[in-house]
Amino acid sequence: MSEERDRRTAMATQVASSSMQETLTPSDGVIIKTDNLWKTYDMGEAIQVHALSGVSFEIERGEYVAIMGPSGSGKSTLMNLIGCLDTATRGTYWLNARLVSELSDDELAYIRNKEIGFVFQTFNLLSRASALHNVELPLIYSGMPAKERLERAEEALRKVDLADRMHHKPNELSGGQRQRVAIARALVNNPSIILADEPTGNLDSGTGEEIMALFERLHQAGNTIVLVTHEHDIAAHAHRIIHVRDGRIERDERVE
Repeated sequence: MSEERDRRTAMATQVASSSMQETLTPSDGVIIKTDNLWKTYDMGEAIQVHALSGVSFEIERGEYVAIMGPSGSGKSTLMNLIGCLDTATRGTYWLNARLVSELSDDELAYIRNKEIGFVFQTFNLLSRASALHNVELPLIYSGMPAKERLERAEEALRKVDLADRMHHKPNELSGGQRQRVAIARALVNNPSIILADEPTGNLDSGTGEEIMALFERLHQAGNTIVLVTHEHDIAAHAHRIIHVRDGRIERDERVE
């Protein structure tokens, strides 16, 4: 009798778990989904800091979204979780219909290289390599043959209007051109999303506007863009703004 009761309890738990999984699974067209995402840091002596406190939202394929908040709001922590650079303390994160918490280290490395195109404030280019070689790097890591990766890197640089600067090194390029190289590198693997962290932070206002115009063009071409910033005028270029404050979503608004 006891064994039968245990068996039924286990079956009921399995059914409930399966039902919950189905409920959480993103609907068609949703590329990013977070559900009750927490990130907690243990500071010792029973002190905990909640960088994120129950963040839930969805982003559909082809959207252009800004995640905006002041310093210490939790937006950078959220970016690291979306980019699979860190793991949540609890909650679930789906990327392209895959539950990230169930992926192996190798699968996460593949996602960071193939599924997500990163654009950083500091460009993160190899100083001794040409623009073309910098853009080729993700393809080298993925094992693509030399001829194909050269063609792909050249095409990515043409998309950002740098066809005439392919063989220049970073110190031979302006700040805006260096960021365009970084954007071309983010595009070269045809990622599911482009994740940009303060992409105009090291640029003057005029050059920053040129970079934001490029992002708009990429969005119009069908790319999903997630932009992390603390600047109102930069966030205003997106078509939707998720405002983060004190580790929570303060509001989520569409931009006309």
